[in-house]
Amino acid sequence: MIDVTIANFEAEVIEASMQTPVLVDFWAPWCGPCKVIGPLLEKLEADYAGRFKLVKIDSDQEQQLAAAFGVRSIPTCVLLMNGQPVDGFMGALPEGQLRAFLDKHLPAEGELVAEAEGAAAQEALADGDTETALERLRQAVQADPDNDDARFDLVKLLLELGEDDEAKVAFAPVIAKADAVRRLDSLKRWMAARDAQADVAEPEARMTALDTAIAANKRDFDARFARAQLLMAYGQWTAAMDELLEILMRDKAWNEDLARKTYIAILDVIEPPKPKVAEGQVPPEDPTVATYRRRLSSVVLS
Repeated sequence: MIDVTIANFEAEVIEASMQTPVLVDFWAPWCGPCKVIGPLLEKLEADYAGRFKLVKIDSDQEQQLAAAFGVRSIPTCVLLMNGQPVDGFMGALPEGQLRAFLDKHLPAEGELVAEAEGAAAQEALADGDTETALERLRQAVQADPDNDDARFDLVKLLLELGEDDEAKVAFAPVIAKADAVRRLDSLKRWMAARDAQADVAEPEARMTALDTAIAANKRDFDARFARAQLLMAYGQWTAAMDELLEILMRDKAWNEDLARKTYIAILDVIEPPKPKVAEGQVPPEDPTVATYRRRLSSVVLS
């Protein structure tokens, strides 16, 4: 529990809520109900073990903050997430109702663990430590099997490391819903591209044969798509998208929109994780992803 004033409000409440939900308890020393709910909230903060942060604001001493939140009676509690108030209540609620209020908004324990492990994995990747990143992502998926973002990152890293068999095992629990979840569908398309090239003994000779076929017929879309898949399998992403654009410029709907769907899959795969920003703000976009999104829009909408 932290006492907050106007001086530390920005850091302890707004900025802190970007990472962890913050429950603000407006109270006053003379308030009887405040003395009842205060210890309950402190107990719950300990019980919830980091799932939310409790701060207290003396509404008599910090009238500007109380007015900003429209506090009319105390105790009043306001929950902030990502820098914004999301809910609140007035009065000294019993412990059961307080837990129900918190459980309605707070991430489950498994979700919290997965989020922390995922963040640690990204830090490890930034340091070039793929082994630690891989273990962190395994822990994230184990903690929260329904976390599609953590599973996406795990399967993606496994494929990047050439661990295709383990990637397929990690992907298996979500394969049934892959068609309905775009990022999972993108992984499925990447794995299909790798599988399509697994038996190609001489990739360079295969590429030469495809180039010859395309030179003879610019509308040989099967050859162009096979070329894009070969490039995709070996991580030559921009070259693969350039080839898919060649198809789209000539026939946008070819083979049930296969070229566009594969192009979008590549964008999903190469897009780096976005940093967490305040609600209403837009995180910066990777320059390569931004460029190729514009190119796709230009071709599709032309």
